[in-house]
Amino acid sequence: MHGSPKGLVFALYYPVLAVIGVPVNLAVIVILSRGRCGLSRCITYYLVSMAVTDLLVIITAVILNRIVGIYFPFSFLSITPVCSLSFVLNYAIRDGSVSVTVVFTFDRFVAICCQELKTTYCTEKTAAVVIGTVCVLSCLKNTYWYFIYEPLYTINNIPWFCKIKLIFYTSPAWAAFDWIHRILTPCLPFILILLLNALTVRHILAAIRIRRRPQVRSKVENQSDPEMESRRKSIVLLFCISGSLILLWLLFLITFLYVRIANVSYFSGSNFDESNFILEESGFMLQLLSSCMNPFIYAGTQSKFREELKNGVKYPLWLIAKLFK
Repeated sequence: MHGSPKGLVFALYYPVLAVIGVPVNLAVIVILSRGRCGLSRCITYYLVSMAVTDLLVIITAVILNRIVGIYFPFSFLSITPVCSLSFVLNYAIRDGSVSVTVVFTFDRFVAICCQELKTTYCTEKTAAVVIGTVCVLSCLKNTYWYFIYEPLYTINNIPWFCKIKLIFYTSPAWAAFDWIHRILTPCLPFILILLLNALTVRHILAAIRIRRRPQVRSKVENQSDPEMESRRKSIVLLFCISGSLILLWLLFLITFLYVRIANVSYFSGSNFDESNFILEESGFMLQLLSSCMNPFIYAGTQSKFREELKNGVKYPLWLIAKLFK
């Protein structure tokens, strides 16, 4: 599998992703949980939950699924019932990560555009309930995947690996399930994120025009506006998170449309000379990369987060230096 240059790229990509993804998401969880980044508790709940789900995606989809599958192909995790359960967990956690991003986008929409609803909706309790609800629904929605797979091989009466059943492509019921599943993730989240962001931008632009009028009259146009500056930072963070999610999931969506419209099957196994496999695997690679992007977005857009990150890096170095003195 690793002989060709393409195979080497795929084989090395996932370990690198795990080495980066696990520590950066753990760092986000620790830093944000300390509450020193100047963010409200409500926002912190959403950002920490996104980091937790992203970390779980790295553990289940990257480490237990991809890395184990490449380097330890005949491990316990490759037995068909375990493999099927692994796919259910992968899909559930992945969908939970996307769902949390959507509800965070909605929370920011309410906070900026719906002032009357803000005091009752944008609270820690509501955030916890909403996050828990979408995660439970993501798990329930993906239980059906367990029944889609069958063994690729049977050796000594032991079923190995997972192959999608032929009926998945020929049965109208399974075809409808696949369409509904892809519409719910990622099509509907994409539409909701784009719509909510567009409405939020429109509201902010209208608010800027209204607030500038008295400033022009009093000739303090250059005076800074703390409220608008806070909104600007909030919307930059929101747009970076939602924009990276959409861009990195786009190829995965294109792969699904190609499979259903061209009437071809998803690829089982690995063949680096097959364009279908390369398209499908590239979509997965970019989709999993989205689980590592948010920490870099926080570091690039939030000055207090950067400061906390620097302090976190300096502290162990200071301890080491102190030990050697």
